[in-house]
Amino acid sequence: MSRSSSTFKEGYNRALDIIGSVGPNADLPTEVTLSQELDVSRTTVRGILTGLQNAGIIEWSGRSKRVLRRPRKAEYFPASETESVTEKLSSLFMEYIFASELTPGATLRETDLAKEFGVSSTVIREFLIRFSRFGLIEKTPNRHWVLNGFTRAFAEELFAVREMFEKRCFEEFLAGGADRHLETIKLRAEHEAIAENIDDDYLLFPRLDEKFHRVWIDSFGNRFVQDFFELISLVFHYHYRWNKRDELERNHYAIVQHLEIISALESSDADRAMVAFQAHIDHARETLLASAVWDGKP
Repeated sequence: MSRSSSTFKEGYNRALDIIGSVGPNADLPTEVTLSQELDVSRTTVRGILTGLQNAGIIEWSGRSKRVLRRPRKAEYFPASETESVTEKLSSLFMEYIFASELTPGATLRETDLAKEFGVSSTVIREFLIRFSRFGLIEKTPNRHWVLNGFTRAFAEELFAVREMFEKRCFEEFLAGGADRHLETIKLRAEHEAIAENIDDDYLLFPRLDEKFHRVWIDSFGNRFVQDFFELISLVFHYHYRWNKRDELERNHYAIVQHLEIISALESSDADRAMVAFQAHIDHARETLLASAVWDGKP
């Protein structure tokens, strides 16, 4: 198993959790037991043990695997690197639609998409079937998939559901306290970096925006809300019918609004954060209806 793979990295992080719980001078279990606990092969276990020994976290000799010290936070692989291609498929699909500038009626072939994303045709087919219930893609009699457009009424209905779901998630997020807010606060540097070089980096914002909103969406822990957010990301950040004329300005203004939310969280001011959040949602709706192209007209 390659050490660049998501399976290795996820297993490595789990091993660090085990080491952190048992503490220095403890002995790790057998390779067979570790394979079961980490949910990886014994070959991957050996790779993980080698990595831990090279990092000076354990001393490994034969069957002896003694813990030397607790792991540091910086020694964990980031979550973005432990996601499998299948887990990233929604974002990859969105970026493919965005970069290809596909128009309504464009054909999507499972074999082409499987090759593009490096996954099996079965994985692609299951993804497209699951995504098709939103009505933006559909299967045709000749077995190809077709990318559909969407109407203004569809977008307005979609946004109404978005506001209802996301506001509930954000309220729960605010009630979670300062520790939960840190995950959003730490995104300040990424926002400021794009803002400082907005003329060149404004196209980096959609991925950051998705990450920003996902903090409270994911922390809410509702599978239906998380599933719906896939469609939200596609329509509001990657949809092929965006009018590109004011894309830079839109993204810059959204960054400013994100930073206002972050500042409120840094000050532990829940009321201010909620006001900033509502202003951001209101502006997002106005932006969608003003910037999208409806029936060929801006």
